[in-house]
Amino acid sequence: MAIREKEHTPLPMPNGWFAVAWSKELITGDVRAIHALGEDLVLFRTRSGEAKVLDAFCPHLGAHLGEGGRVVGETVRCPFHGWQYDGSGACVKIPYCEKIPSQARLRAWPTQEKNGMIFAWYHTDGAPPEWDFPRLPEIGHPDWSEPRTVEVEIPAHVQDSHENNNDFVHFLYVHGNIPSPDLPPAQITHLDDGHTYRVVSEHDTQTPFGNFRTSMTRDSYGLGLVSLRTSGIPDAGLLMFSATTPIDANGGPARSLSRWLLTATNNMIDLAGEEFMKGLVEGVQQDMRIWRNKVHRARPVFCAADTQLVDFRKWAKRFYSSREV
Repeated sequence: MAIREKEHTPLPMPNGWFAVAWSKELITGDVRAIHALGEDLVLFRTRSGEAKVLDAFCPHLGAHLGEGGRVVGETVRCPFHGWQYDGSGACVKIPYCEKIPSQARLRAWPTQEKNGMIFAWYHTDGAPPEWDFPRLPEIGHPDWSEPRTVEVEIPAHVQDSHENNNDFVHFLYVHGNIPSPDLPPAQITHLDDGHTYRVVSEHDTQTPFGNFRTSMTRDSYGLGLVSLRTSGIPDAGLLMFSATTPIDANGGPARSLSRWLLTATNNMIDLAGEEFMKGLVEGVQQDMRIWRNKVHRARPVFCAADTQLVDFRKWAKRFYSSREV
């Protein structure tokens, strides 16, 4: 066994809500083949405008519904023999047969749409959604800019990429910046029965509006969803919402797809909004080499100053069905 295999502990797929597409990518009547969460899926938007996610392969003779399938009313029609499946996964019509077999059914994924994206619920044991995340009022508000979007594939498990948000020391060594040492430590709280992990940090900021004591609030909704807000400047603010989704099945080479959305108050977009997004994109590129070559330590050797990382690891365990994580 190679040294890397000995040192690396593969993480399973976590439970939670994960983005499968941008809302703007799927107009009424669209059908798309997608691969996410280790599965081949079909995503479609019904004539009433609802986004639906089903397992991809028709139980009849195995055709992929996302490859040539089409929307008919509130159903997706198989491209091979015309069998139609509604959003619950049930076959509701076979054009050449009145009797529908009871096994003519696909797994339907709980789906919701907000914050500019379409989300599907994943649970290792098939349990229904156990928690939710908020609709962010800034997105689409007339006082806030049209959201900018970025999409990047990350060579890391979603937990490892998410852990970066709570690893302030790495900002010095990887990104060349770190908050001033005289600032108070970040405040950590658990909200929504523990499913939201909030980190608040404060710092003095020089802006075109003057000097302000600003705060940065980072809310993590499960493993993969993060909102990052700045506040403290009257009538001005920045928001980044990111959704990172595992691509591959358990135990395989870790890959995730991260979607970022940025908006700022209209009076901030030209002064700081574009630079904020540029800095985030450049930052994730600097992380790539670390992620691509690191192993995951299930039981890392922490030092006394790693209290925030220890807290994050304990919190992350709640999103796995396995007790071995």
